[in-house]
Amino acid sequence: MCELYASANPASYEVIRRSMRIQGAVTSLALERQIWDLLQEIATAEQLSVAEFVSTLYQEVLERQGEVKNLASLLRITCLTYLADHTRSRG
Repeated sequence: MCELYASANPASYEVIRRSMRIQGAVTSLALERQIWDLLQEIATAEQLSVAEFVSTLYQEVLERQGEVKNLASLLRITCLTYLADHTRSRG
């Protein structure tokens, strides 16, 4: 039943920790390799580095919602939204 998911390469969900500067503060993020890869793809499409993309996203969420409660979760949902949008646009 779960063959597609159970056969995923463990490297794709290996957690990688990276540090970046967001609003002048160094922040450490622990995300799965596949999430980092998607963030790189999104950032490249926006002609930004991953750090610039994350910082811009963080600032825009602050402006719209007043706070970012869970940045790692926001980034995962950003990647899912990106994939869903690309799936719809191809269909």
